[in-house]
Amino acid sequence: MGRATAADGVLEVPAIDISAWTTGTEADRTAISAAVDEAARTVGFMQIRGHGIPESTATAFADALDGFFGLPMEEKKQLRSPSPEINRGYTPPRTEKLSLSLGVPATVEDLFEAFNVGSEATSFPELDLPETHYPANLWPSVPGFREAVGEWCMQAGGLAERLLEIFANALGLTDGYFTPFTDHSLDVLRMNHYMLPEGELAIDRDQMGMGAHTDYGIVTVLWADRVSGLQILDTHGDWHDVLPEPGCLLVNLGDLLARWTNDRWLSTMHRVLPPTDSRGRVVRRRSAAYFHDGNWDAEINCLPGCVPAGAEPLYPPTTVSRHLAEKLAGSRAGKLNENSPREAARLRAAKNG
Repeated sequence: MGRATAADGVLEVPAIDISAWTTGTEADRTAISAAVDEAARTVGFMQIRGHGIPESTATAFADALDGFFGLPMEEKKQLRSPSPEINRGYTPPRTEKLSLSLGVPATVEDLFEAFNVGSEATSFPELDLPETHYPANLWPSVPGFREAVGEWCMQAGGLAERLLEIFANALGLTDGYFTPFTDHSLDVLRMNHYMLPEGELAIDRDQMGMGAHTDYGIVTVLWADRVSGLQILDTHGDWHDVLPEPGCLLVNLGDLLARWTNDRWLSTMHRVLPPTDSRGRVVRRRSAAYFHDGNWDAEINCLPGCVPAGAEPLYPPTTVSRHLAEKLAGSRAGKLNENSPREAARLRAAKNG
């Protein structure tokens, strides 16, 4: 992880059109795979064009977010998860510290509020899945919310599956290689909202919108407003702003894919600064990260061909559920994760916070 580099202080996030993946020629597929491999090796983020998600779906989804986050705080708090281990429901502002997922303490809690939905055991009736890993969702009584969010999950999940087909091709693996690891994937959609709570006028000096972290799973599909705040870290310890181009979705790789590839592909550190206007006032920013994290019981070992001859893998084997539990115990339960020393070292070496 961490080989993302910048030229003249600007970190380029490649834009890749994948529309020809299913309908184009073999040469088209080869070109898409090569572009994805280059972005995965050098940046860990990419912008995806030709994803096929209708603009009307995105508009309805954004309206649904506005409907939920516009509810009174006490009404939103009624949808809080019963425990930090259950990654569902509402998270009020200043209740999480994402940097703890890396084992790095934070001075203050992160500013964002969030609402999570995800894969349920009932979605896989043919399997006896543990509800601790596949809990039931909590739904607000906002008209159209469940339908719009469900449609977005279906579309973003389909894109994540298509990306894994491209990833297998780019890594020289057989078609469908990742399917046994993801056919009952622990997918979570986290909808985020950045805004000062009513009555507050200023932010703390050390306040983060969302603290520095790497994503935990395999791949993330990110929808976001074109409002500044998102930054990613390069190899030299410098932070760089990222704004999605119109019509693109940001995609970044998670820790499990970096472990699988022995850091050939990057799980890039990123954070969100409190979004502000020219006068330093916090402005609204919305985002939604669809995490495609893999089956709870899938074991993650280094992929064939990713360890040089005579060398040992950089990471020990782990399971999806074990890795996610360690990460979530940091961000949601406030416990330092002691099993991310490589990621923690990168954050401690970063410049300007």
